[in-house]
Amino acid sequence: MVKSLKIVITGASGFIAKNLRKHLSEKNIELLSISRNDFKIFKCESKIISANYDEKNLLKKINNSDALIHLVGIGKQSVNTDYDMINTKLTNHIVQLSKKAKIKKIVYLSGLGVSSNTSLSYFISKYNAEKQIINSGLNYTIFRPSYIVGKDDLFTKYLKKQMKKGEIKIPGSGKYSIQPIYVNDVVRVIFESITELKFKNKIIDLVGPDSVTFEEYVKLFSKRNKTRIKKINLERAYHEAITHSKSDFGIDDLNILIGDFKGNYKKLSEISKIQFQSVLKLLQTCSLL
Repeated sequence: MVKSLKIVITGASGFIAKNLRKHLSEKNIELLSISRNDFKIFKCESKIISANYDEKNLLKKINNSDALIHLVGIGKQSVNTDYDMINTKLTNHIVQLSKKAKIKKIVYLSGLGVSSNTSLSYFISKYNAEKQIINSGLNYTIFRPSYIVGKDDLFTKYLKKQMKKGEIKIPGSGKYSIQPIYVNDVVRVIFESITELKFKNKIIDLVGPDSVTFEEYVKLFSKRNKTRIKKINLERAYHEAITHSKSDFGIDDLNILIGDFKGNYKKLSEISKIQFQSVLKLLQTCSLL
């Protein structure tokens, strides 16, 4: 059993948060989990529903917590919510709230490919969020994840949905690579980043041990179902993303996919000392289906 900890989690109803909350609950850690949407709680957990993460409702409840794990973010814009509003401004609000509540540590999930040289609006919003955290004076760990996969992640759900239709679409050549990481490993690393000093004030790529092309990933995923794979013209994919809000791929989904971003797995492995699961082996055993 771990020394008594009190941890705040924002975006508590999301895929990563659900897995993280379960992992921490099993360690008997006191959780204060916040979301705009309702969710079922685990043991040792208190639920807070807050539409705007307002200070008046939250400050006393989260006061003097050991860490805050900020998992709120959006990967697709609309006329009502844009990247700057959620990814940057809300993060700044959470940072200021953490300082007022005298929280000792903040952990943030950014994105693989985020840098000062980026021109993508999604990455810019994440980079500006990172700066808010770095300049806060708080002890921080910023992770830049590739595709985090499990049975219920959005990426896996998309492929399952395509399989049910009998055809999986691949934009362009499919030769661009990804470095997927298993969600069970992600939650272990996040917990370690709270309890181990070696993660203090670091930015770390959150990637798995395997680099695989998108085409190879799709073939492995659908191998046992013999689903047809169809490559679609990249120009057509972008046109659909621009003109249809419910298209298979959003504009930034495509930008991130074909961006072919590479993460530093060696650094992650050396810092964490965790034996990471091969997502490719999970695919071969159909563990993600």
